[in-house]
Amino acid sequence: MSLKITVIGTGYLGATHAAAMAELGFEVLGLDVVPEKIAMLQRGEVPMYEPGLEDLLRKHVAGIEGSTGRLRFTMDFAEVGAFGDVHFVCVNTPQRHGEYACDMSYVDSAIASLAPHLAGPALVVGKSTVPVGSADRLATYLAEHAPAGADAELAWNPEFLREGFAVGDTLHPDRIVVGVRSERAEKLLREVYATPVGEGTPFVVTDFPTAELVKTSANSFLATKISFINAMAEVCEAAGGDVVKLAEAIGYDDRIGRKFLRAGIGFGGGCLPKDIRAFLARAGELGADQALSFLREIDSINMRQRGQMVELAREALGGGSFLGKRVAVLGASFKPDSDDVRDSPALNVAGQIHLQGGQVTVYDPKGMANARQVFPTLGYADSAVEAVRGADVVLHLTEWQEFRELDPAALGEVAATRLILDGRNALDPEVWRKAGWSFRAMGRPTA
Repeated sequence: MSLKITVIGTGYLGATHAAAMAELGFEVLGLDVVPEKIAMLQRGEVPMYEPGLEDLLRKHVAGIEGSTGRLRFTMDFAEVGAFGDVHFVCVNTPQRHGEYACDMSYVDSAIASLAPHLAGPALVVGKSTVPVGSADRLATYLAEHAPAGADAELAWNPEFLREGFAVGDTLHPDRIVVGVRSERAEKLLREVYATPVGEGTPFVVTDFPTAELVKTSANSFLATKISFINAMAEVCEAAGGDVVKLAEAIGYDDRIGRKFLRAGIGFGGGCLPKDIRAFLARAGELGADQALSFLREIDSINMRQRGQMVELAREALGGGSFLGKRVAVLGASFKPDSDDVRDSPALNVAGQIHLQGGQVTVYDPKGMANARQVFPTLGYADSAVEAVRGADVVLHLTEWQEFRELDPAALGEVAATRLILDGRNALDPEVWRKAGWSFRAMGRPTA
């Protein structure tokens, strides 16, 4: 008999995982405690922008004409416990307020709510990013509080989704990592992921601590690479070098590679910043804080880039106050192909300039509604052209394809001054200069 799967938490991770499991052929029941979110999902709508996700949902959500009906949603933990053989926990683990440490309350609550309803053999699989040591504690709790006792097992299966590519990353992952304590748990997860494994995806079996460390280690490495090239951008600014050419040159080295070597205003979003801070906090609790002390500087370099972009804009406008200056900001989401503005460098820069007196107008292809909620006092436009109209300077801060395809000549017709600052090193300086723009980019004083 085919496995039945539940997904607890239907945010960015959970909604994607639930839809993908249905696509792989399983009967799936998703659970959330927010009625409005459940109502949206039951209509085949998603509460966030993620390319391809809504189409995938509508293909499988029960009650939608033409769907397979393999995917349903509920708010009832008892229904989830009775339905599923494998229960994926996909709830949020935000940064604890006022601290670096991870807030485990949502994970703890999910396990506590599910455990009393596990009367028979079941596998609970954590996908949330948690501090190392959490799985061991949760496995003990599960065995003590589930009626099934030791037959209610825990496994850890970290997620590696990239916003903007989440559907593909779930259906065709570059690796699957499972932390297990029994052959049964491994067998069940091999059955769940039989399709991608059959397509050649590596299946890595580990213990609990290693599985928990994989995600935070990967994010810390990526953050290190981004902050490294941003540090080189600072040196290039001081020395008159070109960080784009520098990145190209070192990227040809196979040991280094070219990915994540684009200097700019740094990383943001709901994962990298909070994950490296939580990793630092947990290392301190384990007495291994010196091993990760470099991550403090990684975080510092990243945050410094935002202030440097503000100063670059001030310098471009003559070095004085932003008062009375009209500033167009292209981009609000923390990365392209996403509407996520959590810890967005673009929105942070826009906010800093606004707070210093600048008249800031923002445009983003998908992130406008979320940006308005976070920073309602900024100005917002319905298009790049309207954002730039009358601007004394244009800041390119999120590298959407739409911005790369802008016509500099047409944009120049509406700007008060043809002055653009590329905070992502994604635009072609020659194209903009030929259209009469003064062009400046971070780490490229002579480019």
